[in-house]
Amino acid sequence: MSMRRMIGCVLWAVFAAGASLAAVPCHAGPLRVVTTTTDLAAVVRAVAGDRAEVVSLCSGTEDPHFLQAKPSFIMAARNADLWIRIGMDLEIGWEPPILAGSRNPRIAVGSRGHLDASEKILPLDVPATRVTRAMGDVHPQGNPHFWLDPLNVRIVAGEIAARLKEIRPEEADRFDAGLRGFEETLDRAMFGADLTRAVGGSRLWALALRGDLDAFLKARGLAERLGGWAALMAPHRGKKIVTHHRSWVYFARRFGLTVAGELEPKPGIPPSPSHLNAMVGLMEAQGIGAVVLEPYYSRKAADFVASRTGASVLVVPNSVGGAPGAVEYPALMDLIVTSIAGGL
Repeated sequence: MSMRRMIGCVLWAVFAAGASLAAVPCHAGPLRVVTTTTDLAAVVRAVAGDRAEVVSLCSGTEDPHFLQAKPSFIMAARNADLWIRIGMDLEIGWEPPILAGSRNPRIAVGSRGHLDASEKILPLDVPATRVTRAMGDVHPQGNPHFWLDPLNVRIVAGEIAARLKEIRPEEADRFDAGLRGFEETLDRAMFGADLTRAVGGSRLWALALRGDLDAFLKARGLAERLGGWAALMAPHRGKKIVTHHRSWVYFARRFGLTVAGELEPKPGIPPSPSHLNAMVGLMEAQGIGAVVLEPYYSRKAADFVASRTGASVLVVPNSVGGAPGAVEYPALMDLIVTSIAGGL
């Protein structure tokens, strides 16, 4: 072989090797995802499986309104491929300094590595007038506690899967499979496995959203096959509860409860004696027998009104990780539903 031909063969081999390496996806490792809450983290893990390393900034035992920006949060954000927030200004007090300190353009607001989970949910408590500080901690875009409605979480899971596929299109099949598995788990937990098989989860949710589910099931002789969370809460439709903070309106809407009032006179404002006395009168007049609050709130106000009305105080976690066993979103909702149904 001539020297020229030998050099040509070596160059071809080097070029071929380089082309082969270029064909291998550069995203070999798992996606690094930072979520602002444990509920979002649980959904990412369900959809992405081992293709994502997920860090939640807020634990399930903390009030997400008042999280403090820490250096460790900034470091997590600095290396993130995807940042997912609840949105609706829930994180407005601590998200901006974390994002700014991270100096990570991949997750800047407006980039494909920044996902606002609230963009397509069904919002409640959207103010009809201009919001002022005199109204308390009112969110201009609506109530941010939307994850306590399983339908909203189903919507969010779809948005997360879509964004994961946008960032890692080569792994789209995995994310699609994870999404289907999560949706099926959620559907069976909400309506029962038997009814979900017979009708289909998407159709059941559509009927529930229109308010036609009961009539549909009755007309087709399927009412007795309703199971899951919907069946456990069905006997309590129309009942009224009082909550500490206005964080249970989405749960109440989904399961037919009415939140008659809150122990906070305004969102984020501590209970006052005059307001608590007014709540005692309200509960006695309307026969309200349950006060619901999260574990991170003091029980003092709830115990006060309960002692004067005979109501039950239900301390219920509202986020994944907020109580032992609530390690995934369906497990959290199991705990919430059984606690509130039992208390009612």
